[in-house]
Amino acid sequence: MAKTYKHLETKLIHAGEPEPLIHGAVCIPIFQSAMFEYSGEESYEDLRYIRLNNTPNHIALHEKLAALENGEYALVTASGMAAISSSLLTILSSGDHFLAQDCLYGGTHDLITKDLPDYGISCDFIDGNDPGSWEYKLRSTTKAIYVETMTNPLLQVAHHKAVVEFARAHNLVSVIDNTFASPINFRPLDWGFDLSIHSCTKYLNGHSDIVAGTAIGRSDLIESIKRRVNHLGGSLDPHACFLLHRGIKTLAVRVKYQNQSALKIAQFLESHHAVASVNYPGLESHTQHHRASELFDGYSGMLSFELEGGLEAAEAFIQKTDLPIVAPSLGGIETLVTRPATTSHAGLSARERQRLGISDSLVRVSVGIEATEDIITDFGQALEGLESLS
Repeated sequence: MAKTYKHLETKLIHAGEPEPLIHGAVCIPIFQSAMFEYSGEESYEDLRYIRLNNTPNHIALHEKLAALENGEYALVTASGMAAISSSLLTILSSGDHFLAQDCLYGGTHDLITKDLPDYGISCDFIDGNDPGSWEYKLRSTTKAIYVETMTNPLLQVAHHKAVVEFARAHNLVSVIDNTFASPINFRPLDWGFDLSIHSCTKYLNGHSDIVAGTAIGRSDLIESIKRRVNHLGGSLDPHACFLLHRGIKTLAVRVKYQNQSALKIAQFLESHHAVASVNYPGLESHTQHHRASELFDGYSGMLSFELEGGLEAAEAFIQKTDLPIVAPSLGGIETLVTRPATTSHAGLSARERQRLGISDSLVRVSVGIEATEDIITDFGQALEGLESLS
């Protein structure tokens, strides 16, 4: 019988670990074998094969990831987009319709607007803060509702309790991308969501050295997604499984520090005369701060901001910083800075970005685990004189 653990910090270390330990190895070995000896399996899905996501490395991850968000089952995939696309293609079929929050990660937005229509799947975008408007976009063919815990890159917090209630009232599958929060700050299944998705590339792995994804939820739903992933080939290789398994174990200590650090940095930026606005749900000035405080155990290490000097100031700020790395992605141990208009949301047209409130001058920061004071000092010197730019 599998052991159960009360606290998340303990689950991170011990959930899903092989019992007994394999030849006494404290760390699970990398099973670098494409296939395994046949032992009487009667179902194709039960054959042990990397693409079928059932090697010992996969199984350990599935059990650990499910435990982190109190799900019945989890599936690890080759990327966050593999988890998103496979989940939506499992839940939705040709002729189906779904609702999605109007400000999403650019890759998800492109999938919804440019790829899913080719499969006969349609979508209407909704304002996550206006539940009263959602029903007007329902159709007889509506099957799901999709949101992000905190939106990328504006850190908006939808009315998640209303999302769950709305989904139940209209028999919809509720799906949430929980990447920005991580299980440390939010566990969607506890609040009634049907499916939680992550890009494990980010906080779950935390070391910027792999690409991976996961879907966590009810066993019947995840089994259906797993069959889809098996056929599409979006499996994670054993070495990446090993690195993700290792990275997850430090999730709590990393994210709790990043929560604290990002709040202090956001407060510093908000008080600086060169900064026009800061997007961070931990700030009392954030329009959804009260909601975020009710839902979350922490506000994440992600923030974005606008400078008084606009695009010229944003580019100058990024060039003047010494400590952060100018790079896309997020959630790692190093601080990253980028303009979403040129990275995460470059696939959207300028008009689409403008409609969503993502300006060309918006700066996004993924706070790492460096000393908070060093980041603030570096940001301070980079901000000097920028308010005069236009």
